[in-house]
Amino acid sequence: MPKTIVLSLGGSLIVPDTIDVEFLKNFKKTIDKYVKKGYKFVIYCGGGKLARNMQDAASKIAKLSNQDLDWIGIYATRLNSLLLRYIFKNDVIGPIVADPNQKINFKKNIIIAAGWKPGWSTDYDAVLLAKNLGVREIINMSNVDYVYDKDPKKHKNSKKIQKISWDGYLRLISQKWKAGMNVPFDPVAAKEARKSKMRVNIIGNNLKNLENLLDGKKFKGTTIE
Repeated sequence: MPKTIVLSLGGSLIVPDTIDVEFLKNFKKTIDKYVKKGYKFVIYCGGGKLARNMQDAASKIAKLSNQDLDWIGIYATRLNSLLLRYIFKNDVIGPIVADPNQKINFKKNIIIAAGWKPGWSTDYDAVLLAKNLGVREIINMSNVDYVYDKDPKKHKNSKKIQKISWDGYLRLISQKWKAGMNVPFDPVAAKEARKSKMRVNIIGNNLKNLENLLDGKKFKGTTIE
């Protein structure tokens, strides 16, 4: 793994229902451990249950467009990012990064980033920021441990996929973005990653598994490239 890590942290791990303090405590320990080894991290925060709860509530009260719902999701990611910003306080560079194309001053060890514009998830923002930094690999942590050939929630006989091409991955998911969409890596991000010849590792929520990946050891998850 390169020493600059772009990590897309699913909101499902930050706020699965209420804020998961235990996970965040252990996540901080893991990141701190690798910062001491000389790693730098860009941590992109998703919206999770906070975003979906607000999107659902707003939809019950008013007729909202996909763009309206996206903006609600974006501000949920920014609130989650603010939480991470203060958890990692002393190691974080400046304010939260929203625009992935801005000039990045990487003098400290951690950048915390959040949603930018409607039309995609923070997965796409992570791809753009990785390109901006010259990083070719992204780690995606969420409540999804692998890419499956079929939706495992609907099909008991679904199979885990350890390696897949971007074309193969895009055939498995809907290629149209929808606010609150729940896929391992969003279709807009997948197309940009394919174009940029990037590798994305989908690894679930296990922090020991994250350490194995960072250490170049065998890990559980799906590599898309």
